[in-house]
Amino acid sequence: MRELTVDLGDRSYPIYIGEGLLQEASSYFEKHGISKKSPLMIITDRSVADLHLPLLEAGLAAAGYTAVSAVVPSGESSKSLSMLESLITKALEAGLDRKSAIVALGGGVVGDLAGYVAASYMRGIKFVQVPTTILAHDSSVGGKVAVNHPLAKNIIGAFHQPELVLYDLHTLQTLPTREVKAGLSEVVKHGLIWDAEFVAWCEENADKLLALDPDALGYALHKGCSVKAAVVSKDERENDLRAILNLGHTIGHALEAVAGYNELLHGEAISIGMIGSAKLGLRYGAPEEVYAVTKRVLAKCGLPVRLPEHFDVDAVMNAMMHDKKFKEGTMVFVVPNAIGRVDIKSDVPVEWVREIVEQLKQEAESDER
Repeated sequence: MRELTVDLGDRSYPIYIGEGLLQEASSYFEKHGISKKSPLMIITDRSVADLHLPLLEAGLAAAGYTAVSAVVPSGESSKSLSMLESLITKALEAGLDRKSAIVALGGGVVGDLAGYVAASYMRGIKFVQVPTTILAHDSSVGGKVAVNHPLAKNIIGAFHQPELVLYDLHTLQTLPTREVKAGLSEVVKHGLIWDAEFVAWCEENADKLLALDPDALGYALHKGCSVKAAVVSKDERENDLRAILNLGHTIGHALEAVAGYNELLHGEAISIGMIGSAKLGLRYGAPEEVYAVTKRVLAKCGLPVRLPEHFDVDAVMNAMMHDKKFKEGTMVFVVPNAIGRVDIKSDVPVEWVREIVEQLKQEAESDER
């Protein structure tokens, strides 16, 4: 088992990465002060519930915990205010109090939603992240929790750190192939912003990662979590450094919104967004290698590297205008200047961004021919 710490003073918490941790969850809960006197609520989605919920429920019950489970529909559409209200109603009906905890069992959607329930309920109660996807190695660390608005992703949210992150690699073996590929997007991202050698490693080991090789996967997730933990420890509330974690997210979030949060997986949208950011890097003088390597590594991981042909450029641009990073006719972008290094550009002209989105679409149209 690998262990990391997100260093936030008296709010520091551990990340445990290993095999078979789900059945041992109660011992980790006890170790980190999750009370048995107050009820817990496990929030998960339908796909994960069928695969992993019974094991977690049984282990907690055997250890003396009382837990009620709430199962939401799978997919980004569950990150809504109506679902938030429904879950808070269930928490009230189950008698959750200020000593209770919310347990997020699932991928990034469940983690964001459950974390925001925990942040909102009684002005904030404890929660635990139990990620079950590769993508969630990013979202489960750092305490950013949120739900979506129809016009913008994650626009309604909070910073609310978990008590611990319990990452059982066994759960990843049940992931569909498309989810595996999408998850690798954030793995590669952590290399692109922080560690050139790790980017090269990802390219060399892409086949092993796609095949869910335990050794390769364990190493990659530990590396990705290490980058996230280091960044969050230095800048919890995204005042400066933490913004580098948004590489590819300005375009990516807009694509998700335009697609109604159901056509593109998050990792797929972020992959396209990182290609756009690499193109933007060329505008700022980055070497051609940055764009070439970014595109090559993402493609090798089975990820999309161009905008789907049917996406409307105007709609994508309108969605970006609602992004938290848009202001006064310019946009904030994380822009690579080398493999493993990025700058935060706070005054990117909207016209440049539009040209890049059009290029991404033209490449897709070219492929169609």
